[in-house]
Amino acid sequence: MTDRRHSAESGPPIARRVMLSMLAAGAAGLVAAPVLQQGWERLLGAASRNDPTGLTGLLPNPGGFRYYSVAASVPRKTAADYRLKIGGLVERPGTYTLDELRALPQTRVVGDVQCTDGWRVPNTPFSGVLLSHLLDLAGVRPEGKAVRFTCFDGVYTESLTLEQARRPDVLVALDMLDAPITHDHGGPVRLYVAPMYFYKSAKWLSGISVTDKVVPGYWEVYGYDVDGWLDQAA
Repeated sequence: MTDRRHSAESGPPIARRVMLSMLAAGAAGLVAAPVLQQGWERLLGAASRNDPTGLTGLLPNPGGFRYYSVAASVPRKTAADYRLKIGGLVERPGTYTLDELRALPQTRVVGDVQCTDGWRVPNTPFSGVLLSHLLDLAGVRPEGKAVRFTCFDGVYTESLTLEQARRPDVLVALDMLDAPITHDHGGPVRLYVAPMYFYKSAKWLSGISVTDKVVPGYWEVYGYDVDGWLDQAA
């Protein structure tokens, strides 16, 4: 009887201690999760920059975003040396600094980021200057039919038809997730084409040129769809 009574009386405190320990561990995990996630994302980014096999793309990433570049290396640009050139078939070619772009009217667009590799980050906010506004300031000539984008990695290019470029959800983006776009995410300035796969949203944007026809971009030369609509936007 004594042994059974002692066992019954000691059971609940042990169970409570186990439960409290589990709750404390869970709370600590919630507090540490953002720090651990950021560290993991930095580790993945550093590894993927030196991974010619692309195998790091198979590793899990709770944040969703992955670093990827088609160039061996990409220079870093700051407000002091960043420039965006606009030219081609326009009446008023020009060059913008980062500060000048930020001084223009800003638009915020929230959309899903989806890569052809299969990863997706829903409801991602981007802010910046409407591409249509920059085209209006430059004055597109009547023969202009498309827009070509070049990047300061020296390799990547993209393109849109003029109609696509004038959509209200296409930005020359300066902020992502309500903070300045980092170098690893294509900053300080990148293209954001909300209704299309993310390869259309060229990183490290340095040039916008109006052309008389669509010039296939980097991945389109290798067979990607020139009109890379997401399913819901097709």
